[in-house]
Amino acid sequence: MKPLKIVSLKGEVFSGSGEGARFIELPWVKQQIIEKIGFIPYSGTLNIELTKNNLEAQNSLKKAKGIEIIPARGFCRGKCFRTYMDYLKCAIVIPEVEGYAENVVEIIASVNLRKTLNLKDGDIVEVEVILE
Repeated sequence: MKPLKIVSLKGEVFSGSGEGARFIELPWVKQQIIEKIGFIPYSGTLNIELTKNNLEAQNSLKKAKGIEIIPARGFCRGKCFRTYMDYLKCAIVIPEVEGYAENVVEIIASVNLRKTLNLKDGDIVEVEVILE
């Protein structure tokens, strides 16, 4: 068994369009998160715009296999990475959509991360991502 690689990402919390929440609510997405990540996801994502000095970490995520989210017909592929925020089990969801911002990550958890961690737009957060 090869050792896990942990990558640290830092960025700024911002409000998204709600697309992530709609994606997480799709039954086939929710079921795969439960099976592959191990928790029932809260209906929403925490959006993080990565700081400019995260280029190496961003490239690591791009190259890593991740945990595949297999799409239903007509939907895009995606991948997840296990992560932790303040010891809360989370996952980063990266949709494989043309035009999706490369410096943005969406984080899911079993709880509302904004409320649980008392976060607001503009707050700087750091997450530890596990590359399997």
